[in-house]
Amino acid sequence: MTTTTRATGTFDVKMLPQTPSDLAAAANLGRMTLDKSYRGDLEGAASGEMLAMMTDTPGSAVYVAIERVRGALSGRSGSFALHHTGIMDRNAQGLSIAVVPDSGTEQLAGIRGTLMIRIEGGKHFYDFDYTLP
Repeated sequence: MTTTTRATGTFDVKMLPQTPSDLAAAANLGRMTLDKSYRGDLEGAASGEMLAMMTDTPGSAVYVAIERVRGALSGRSGSFALHHTGIMDRNAQGLSIAVVPDSGTEQLAGIRGTLMIRIEGGKHFYDFDYTLP
């Protein structure tokens, strides 16, 4: 039986807009790089990219992102990738963040899980439910 563990902590993120390709600009897509620092049960750094689109309807948008996290999770070192899908439907928000299957390395090989984000008082928090073999 596999036991799910919850890791919690905080993170900082820096997002830098990138120049979109002509095709992306014509489709009203924006692109950003991500630079994150995780603290708590997950200690490490992440880098990645985000692709986003705002619609003509106020409060409706979408983003997808992929980030590679490197560091230690509850004392186990390695890396893994997360994929994000965020949807706003007339201000109703939905967010899914999950570990990319088979992306874990070193002591994090075989990791699976989902990550939830909270923003309280301008500070970012994570709750990461994961399993390891």
